[in-house]
Amino acid sequence: MTNEAVKFLYDTHYTEGKKVTFKKQGLNIAGLLFLPDSFDENKKYPAIVVTHPGGGVKEQCSSLYAWNLARKGYVALAFDASHQGESEGEPRYIEDPTSRVEDIRSAVDYLVSLSYVDEDKIGAMGVCAGAGYTMSAIQTEYRIKAAAGISTWNTGHSARFGNPGLYDEDNLNKVLKAVAEQRTKEARGAEPLYVGYVPPTEENFKNEYYGNNVIMREAFEYYRTPRCQYPTSVNKVLFTSLDKLAAFDAFMHLEAVAPRAVCFIVGERADTQYFSRNAYDKALAPKEFHIIKGASHIDLYDKPEYTSQVVEKLGAFFYYLLK
Repeated sequence: MTNEAVKFLYDTHYTEGKKVTFKKQGLNIAGLLFLPDSFDENKKYPAIVVTHPGGGVKEQCSSLYAWNLARKGYVALAFDASHQGESEGEPRYIEDPTSRVEDIRSAVDYLVSLSYVDEDKIGAMGVCAGAGYTMSAIQTEYRIKAAAGISTWNTGHSARFGNPGLYDEDNLNKVLKAVAEQRTKEARGAEPLYVGYVPPTEENFKNEYYGNNVIMREAFEYYRTPRCQYPTSVNKVLFTSLDKLAAFDAFMHLEAVAPRAVCFIVGERADTQYFSRNAYDKALAPKEFHIIKGASHIDLYDKPEYTSQVVEKLGAFFYYLLK
């Protein structure tokens, strides 16, 4: 299959979003707003905030889901996290969970400013790390009436214990020691250190560390090949972000969300499924856990045979809560 055919097959529809900006603590956040068919600005619509994965940008899977939700009658907003993509913020490429959650709150601020959004019918969803941040946001953001996580990832857990398939019970000590050393270097004038979210080249999979790791292979194929590579998704994270991630737990007070509902959608073959199961077990009813047969973690980002099933589940979940 040619690169052009791959890009067409996994089209994210981002070109159909309306470019918007909104404020987050003085920063301009870049978004794509997707509107329902036969949109009428004199009507009121339910709305969904869609949050992208770590390392992703709004033009990738978050715009795919936002476009599909708009086809189901929602105003849907995909956006670049502050400090990333086309959004403002220094230092660049920081992955700060507190900031990422505040991005979601600010997205809700923007939606309630729109005359055609029903402020009592706002939901939120995210993919991978974005799903974890969404689940964190709903714990204390009461304007979010329901939340869904697709291939949910708890970034704090992986910072403490390593990524799926690379578990290391001493990972936290190694990470914090390395961050402390790097912060000292930078305090003394060294350049900031950036590392990749995923291995940067095919060559990296020849070594023992990455060679058999399923999630890293999948992420490389999604982010670093024409399948869904995008210019503003640069595969950089500020290394000193890792101490902030290590202090974070996306599911800390998830039991407090009820009676608002949460939904977790996972691939049957996903090696990250334990994140969603942990969250589901901690949440109180109403809650849902839905498995997409045959799918892996990143299959749910863009492959039509799986994303179509996710969209149908999202439509059913949000319909009864936001209509």
